[in-house]
Amino acid sequence: MKANMKAKVRDILDSYLTTSHHRRTPERYAILDAVYNMPEYFSLADLGAKLEEGNFRVSRATLYNTISLFVELRLVRCHRFKMHTFYEASYNNESKCFQICSMCGKITVLHPLKIDQLIDELKLKRFRKDGFSLCIYGICSTCQAKLTRSRTQKIKKLKLSNKK
Repeated sequence: MKANMKAKVRDILDSYLTTSHHRRTPERYAILDAVYNMPEYFSLADLGAKLEEGNFRVSRATLYNTISLFVELRLVRCHRFKMHTFYEASYNNESKCFQICSMCGKITVLHPLKIDQLIDELKLKRFRKDGFSLCIYGICSTCQAKLTRSRTQKIKKLKLSNKK
């Protein structure tokens, strides 16, 4: 995480914890650092593994509650896809486009500049946009190939059974 951004997100957390009279625990700060060091998007399991790599163990409840707090503070964005829930650091409000396979659940992040430009040019009434997420559902090439092979095998079996 860049030092400047790290200081800003820590300040937001410090301010919230102080004004709401919550404890400033090392777990919260370790989770925050791990979140902002994660690539693109991550699951809670990925985040837990990242913390364990750094020899910092936290309970699943602590992880879940802390992430919920970060979502509330808008430091983390939550994405609920068909089969999974993923999170991403969101302080810089980057917008994302996802390509999601309906069969296997594979997620690919896309970076279409024209969509970013169109969304930026939208005139929204009485609404301040922080960012956006666009999900495109379909079938990935790997699953398409499996479907094609499966269909081909079924056709061959039908032809063989009709010859008998």
